[in-house]
Parts: sequence; C-alpha cells; structure tokens
Amino acid sequence: MYIIFHSVAQSAPPFALDSQTVIQAVAGLISVAVLAAALAFLLYKPVRNMLHKRTEKIHSQLTLAEQEMARAMELRQKYEQKLGNVDREREDILTEARKQAAESGKRLIGEAKTEAEAIKDRAAKSIEMEWERANVEMRSTIIEVSSVMAEKLVTVSVADDTHDKLFDEAISDLEAMKWRD
Repeated sequence: MYIIFHSVAQSAPPFALDSQTVIQAVAGLISVAVLAAALAFLLYKPVRNMLHKRTEKIHSQLTLAEQEMARAMELRQKYEQKLGNVDREREDILTEARKQAAESGKRLIGEAKTEAEAIKDRAAKSIEMEWERANVEMRSTIIEVSSVMAEKLVTVSVADDTHDKLFDEAISDLEAMKWRD
C-alpha cells in the first residue's frame, strides 16, 4: 500500500494551476462575493440597526448607572450627615440626662435635709416633753417624800397644832420653790 501512494504522489504535483483549478477558484470567489453582497444588502441595515440599538442601550445603561451612582452618593452624604447629627443628638441627650440627674440629686438631698430637720425637731420636742414630764414627776415624788418625812418627824416631836402649822409651811415652801430645768 505504501508503494501505491508513493507512486501517485510522485506522478502529480500537489498543487497544479491548470485551467480547471483557476475556473473553480474564480467561480468560488464570485459566489463568495455574490453571497457577501447579498448578505450585506439584506443584513447590513438590520445588523447596523441592531448594533446602533445596542450602543444606545449601553449608553443609556451607563447614563442610568451614573445617575444611580450620583443618587447613591447623595444618600451616602445624607446618611453621613444624619450619623453626625445622631452623635450630636446623643451628646445633647446625655447632657440633658446629666442635668436632670444632678437636679434630681439636689432635690432629693434637699428633701432628705428637710426630713432630717423635721425628725430632729420632733426629737427635740419629744426630749423637751419627756424632760417636762420627768420634772413634774420628780416634783410630785419629792413633795410626797417630804410630806411623809415631815409627817414622821412631826408626829414624833411636835404637837398636833404645831404639826399642822409646820406642815402647811413646808408645803407652801415647796410649792413656791422654782425647779431647775
């Protein structure tokens, strides 16, 4: 088999320019040219319109993207400004809360002082009343003890009429005496 191919290959040149080959080449070129012209005539405007529409679509999408980007930048600036305002508002709220806390603290301290003064006054009045009651009680007890002692003393050594006289004097002296507070 090798021999057959080898002999065929040696007998004819691989590319010969005979008249038949030239005619076929020219006919092929003409058919390609006619086909290209027909396609160009039929498809040039639609393809050109399609490319023009695609270019316009891309241009409108780019314009829309630029507008969206501008809107996004505006929104970003607004949000950044709002965030700045939020920080300021937070500081204002904290300052106001601190002021209110200080005022509440002062008010509570004032109320506590007032209540402490009231308790102190009530305690002082209570102590004074107890002191007065103790003084009255002590006077009564002293009067009773002195009258008992005077009675025992008088009964032993004095007669009845002298006894009454001494007793009345002792009572009047005790009643006239001022007690220390």
